[in-house]
Amino acid sequence: MVRYNLRTFAMELILILVALLFIVPFYFLLANSLKTFGELLSNSASWPTTFHWLNYSKAWKITKFPHAFWNSLQITVISNLLIALVSSMAAYRLVRRKSRTNAVIFTMLVAALIIPFQSIMIPLLRVTKFLDLSNSMIGLVICYLGFGVPLTVFLFHGFIKSIPIEIEESATVDGCSPYAVFWQIVFPLLKPMLITVILLNSLWIWNDYLLPSLILQDQTLRTIPIAIYAFFGQYTKQWDLALPALVLGILPIIVFFLVMQRYIIEGITIGSVKG
Repeated sequence: MVRYNLRTFAMELILILVALLFIVPFYFLLANSLKTFGELLSNSASWPTTFHWLNYSKAWKITKFPHAFWNSLQITVISNLLIALVSSMAAYRLVRRKSRTNAVIFTMLVAALIIPFQSIMIPLLRVTKFLDLSNSMIGLVICYLGFGVPLTVFLFHGFIKSIPIEIEESATVDGCSPYAVFWQIVFPLLKPMLITVILLNSLWIWNDYLLPSLILQDQTLRTIPIAIYAFFGQYTKQWDLALPALVLGILPIIVFFLVMQRYIIEGITIGSVKG
């Protein structure tokens, strides 16, 4: 039994303070989303004197939230499925078929993680325009696929190393083809890491503003972050409407994260055993 002493108390106090530090931005977001514009500017740290729920209904209508939500949902789900499928198959091949070529490919994928996005924005726009992929959800999904595969392959690569190869050898002896071994034996074992990469990529894609703003120009295709940016003009910033829109935008992904967060530690821990 662990004794409760001064050191334990100090550690608990520090952790509580750190937790409060992370909660403070959410307090400001929620509290100010229910204030009038004047009250928000005069005292942003106080609790609302009157709850102005009308802010949420106005933000809902101005952003056309259901349409923006549907666009974000489509892009996030399709991108996630493609990234997970392509990366899991690629990582399996790179792990189980050791060769100099595969080693070079894996090194290039890892090296791609350190390339700043800003350095390739202009070439990316030129390529998407040349391939007629600009201003389309398909083009945006393909871009997310390209940017998401390196990290996802890296995570799957470490996880697959922890799977005993004897399981696959036994299935091969029983007559399974290489495709059957992967889909029926290996892929079900990837569930912890699969959920982890889906969660991490969902947080990235759902909240991303820069890439959709570069690829999508049509107002009917705008995602939630682009729709929220409509409240920030050159001369005016409608914080009383932008903050409720932010709450509406982050609420689905927060719920998704809270439901799935326990798989993150499990997946990354198992994947790092032999990584």
